[in-house]
Amino acid sequence: MEDDYSPEPNKLPELKLDARQAQGFISFFKTLPRDPRAVRFFDRRDYYTVHGDNAAFIARTYYHTTTALRQLGSGPDGISSVSVSKTMFETIARDLLLERTDHTLEFYEGSGSNWRLTKTGTPGNIGSFEDVLFANNDMQDTPVTISLFPVFRENQYTVGLSFVDITKQKLGLAEFLDDSQFTNVEAVMVALGCKECLLPMESGKSVEFKALHGVLTKCNVLLTERKKSEFKSRDLVQDLSRVIRGSTEPVRDLLSDFEYALCALGALISYAELLADDGNYGRYTIEKYNLDSYMRLDSAAMRALNVLENKTDLNKNFSLFGLMNRTCTAGMGKRLLNRWLKQPLLDVDEINWRLDLVQAFVEDAELRQGLRLHLKRISDIERLTHNLKKKTANLQPVIKLYQSSIRLPHIKDVLEHYEGQFAALVRKKYLDPLEHWMDEDGLNKFIALVEVAIDLNQLENGEYMISPKYNQNLAALKEQLNAVEQQIQNLHKQTANDLDLSLDKTLKLEKGTQFGHVFRITKKEEQKVRKKLSTHYIVLETRKDGVKFTNSKLKKLGDQYQKVLSEYISCQKVIVAQVVDATASFSEVFETLSVILSELDVLLSFADLATSCPIPYVRPDITPSDKGDIILEGSRHPCVEAQDGVNFIPNDCTLVRGKSWFQIITGPNMGGKSTFIRQVGVNVLMAQVGCFVPCDRASVSVRDCIFARVGAGDCQLRGVSTFMQEMLETASILKGASEKSLIIIDELGRGTSTYDGFGLAWAICEHLVQVTRAPSLFATHFHELTALAHVDGHEPHSSPNLGVANYHVGAHIDPESHKLTMLYKVEPGACDQSFGIHVAEFANFPEAVVTLARSKAEELEDFSETFSINNDLKEEAGSKRKRVCSPDDIARGAGRAHKFLQQFSALPLDQMDLNQAMEQVKKLRSELEKDAAGYPWLQQFF
Repeated sequence: MEDDYSPEPNKLPELKLDARQAQGFISFFKTLPRDPRAVRFFDRRDYYTVHGDNAAFIARTYYHTTTALRQLGSGPDGISSVSVSKTMFETIARDLLLERTDHTLEFYEGSGSNWRLTKTGTPGNIGSFEDVLFANNDMQDTPVTISLFPVFRENQYTVGLSFVDITKQKLGLAEFLDDSQFTNVEAVMVALGCKECLLPMESGKSVEFKALHGVLTKCNVLLTERKKSEFKSRDLVQDLSRVIRGSTEPVRDLLSDFEYALCALGALISYAELLADDGNYGRYTIEKYNLDSYMRLDSAAMRALNVLENKTDLNKNFSLFGLMNRTCTAGMGKRLLNRWLKQPLLDVDEINWRLDLVQAFVEDAELRQGLRLHLKRISDIERLTHNLKKKTANLQPVIKLYQSSIRLPHIKDVLEHYEGQFAALVRKKYLDPLEHWMDEDGLNKFIALVEVAIDLNQLENGEYMISPKYNQNLAALKEQLNAVEQQIQNLHKQTANDLDLSLDKTLKLEKGTQFGHVFRITKKEEQKVRKKLSTHYIVLETRKDGVKFTNSKLKKLGDQYQKVLSEYISCQKVIVAQVVDATASFSEVFETLSVILSELDVLLSFADLATSCPIPYVRPDITPSDKGDIILEGSRHPCVEAQDGVNFIPNDCTLVRGKSWFQIITGPNMGGKSTFIRQVGVNVLMAQVGCFVPCDRASVSVRDCIFARVGAGDCQLRGVSTFMQEMLETASILKGASEKSLIIIDELGRGTSTYDGFGLAWAICEHLVQVTRAPSLFATHFHELTALAHVDGHEPHSSPNLGVANYHVGAHIDPESHKLTMLYKVEPGACDQSFGIHVAEFANFPEAVVTLARSKAEELEDFSETFSINNDLKEEAGSKRKRVCSPDDIARGAGRAHKFLQQFSALPLDQMDLNQAMEQVKKLRSELEKDAAGYPWLQQFF
């Protein structure tokens, strides 16, 4: 948490309750149902309070001290409490609902022992707290709640899924087969930016459900369990026909494609209470969600490639989103960029039209700057339209929409002046739709409505008023109001003459809530006119600041004024509601315009990034996934090169089919292996989002999925060891990747002993080369793996045309001083030595430790030599331990190891207890050990 969360405890608002009030509140508080997820706030008008376990949680998490806690009530009945100011409440609400996603928020109003729940918020449904959450901040992402109905039969996992985005008023359905790791569910959660997930309550917590819960934890999604009876599809067509816009027939057709997804949708509609609010009627759209529409990314890849912002980022350029976000509309562009980064495209034509537009903006600075100038003045049209539909809507969204609408002709004008090579595309994508929606029935009609209905002169004073001319009754009431006001002014003059006081200077006319219209004079003046006051006027109040008085005429006029004013206000209210309703009828126009403008905003943002970097980005060539290679010449990592004081050394990446489609990268730690392989993933992701890339030249064969296993984040807090986490992530790669994916693996097998780790790494590489056949970058500290490049083609089922190639990151060791210099250059060929001890020296380890390490390493090298089986064959290329096995031996041995791994992965471990599992693994191991006698290369592992 940031330090600005820590106010001085003694500055906290004081909770003032007498003993009776305290007792009343405590007795109410103890009747509340237990819900460990709920954080409950009680509204005390000027501040809020939190009690019980929640109070301790708030004190620890946000105040970082328990001195903020106070005891309410005495003895065993007392409860701990903490008070929270209004600005602090905004901070806490934002953190709970937008960041943490492990709590829900409840808000109570009342007094004594009589309180009622008035608002609830969950990470997936923040509707009732939007005014608090986004009072001073843009909305960066629209929260999505999904509902899952998983069915497990005969070792097959079928998942029915449905989702709702309440801000965009959109429902979706999907149904698909999944594996035991739920890789498809994870990809959908990432793509949709899911914050909350409904699951049926399960009595027997099955192994499958444990795996699913693991996915929710990985994706930082709140789990909400609902009764199984809610997951029903009865009356769905009837329910949906109320909330879905348009006719029922297409909805009926869509639902007929699904079975389990309908149960998920039934639970979702009831949980989100869509039917309870008639404001939802006819507002929603529904779609089939296709898993193959976008590149699939899991949570490990999102983390490895630093796609989205993290609270711990030291600066915004740490994440791809932070670096690429140059959007200038309020909120809309940000949300679209956030979505695009989670949903990179697969269609070559679609990627290319985005790149065409970015190129148009890159090449024409006048067009780029002109559009950005006007987009800066555009409000968050999407959220304003959403706010219009709320019962509390006022004139503010109407006026902000008007102020944005009158910018559109300027935007259209800038686009019309563009005459470059993509002018036809600009016309098709933006000019034609703008002309269509700005016509007399669309935007121009709305602009005319506002100009007649709203008092635009009052806007400058920050007052949002209906123009009196707009309505006859309002005009008549306004006249009456002005007439009464004039009479009051005249009476003011008469009274000044009567009392011989100067108007406004000494005799003031005031309007207050307690007495209405009154006269006020200072105490000094009162002495002069005391006689007249007591005979002709009524003194209301005598205070230090003066004397307030009135007379029967002023009282009568004041009452008349109040009566007309309240009529005027209620007439205004009715008309405001009419104007808001009339504006809401243009929702479709605004929704379409928000899509057009946010898209323009994001593409301009890409162009701004490409041109404003010290070394400009280039346009990538895009080829379909079954053609072309991935070639990035002079590629850089966009986030790393944007850090202060970094002089980035570019590298080429050439993943070429049949030559270097699978690359093994060796070299010292800190030598740049991790950065290199990540930058390849980031460049491919950026290209498929439709952005230029930080390279000298780039060509990308479209990938359907990026799997990145980069350094196991320590998951021991979740009860998962680093090694286990590594294996789980690798299992999801082996199960989920296809030849159209891109695989990035860094330092696999570090969490276990060297030989086990190496054996796993070898077998996984073999599987990727022979079965998955996807372009892969495998960075490793096992130098022996480089032998894979020489095995290719010796196995009967191996394909000689995949292409395994060795690369290494360069480092130079001065023979005299033993000093290590990192070159950060990726070069062809295997690395010929290990640099661990040099890196230790680099980190200023004590000299004695380094010397001992050197002598131990040399001993092990000698031991390794005598241990290796010497067949007088040529030395194994790139082998650190000088093992002397022929490529043929290695290939046969690896084939047997591969068989062992296949048998191991086929074991139904999730259905066995620990003893059975150990028994089976022991049996497989002893068989392998027996067979190893016939495979020289395998013997070294036992």
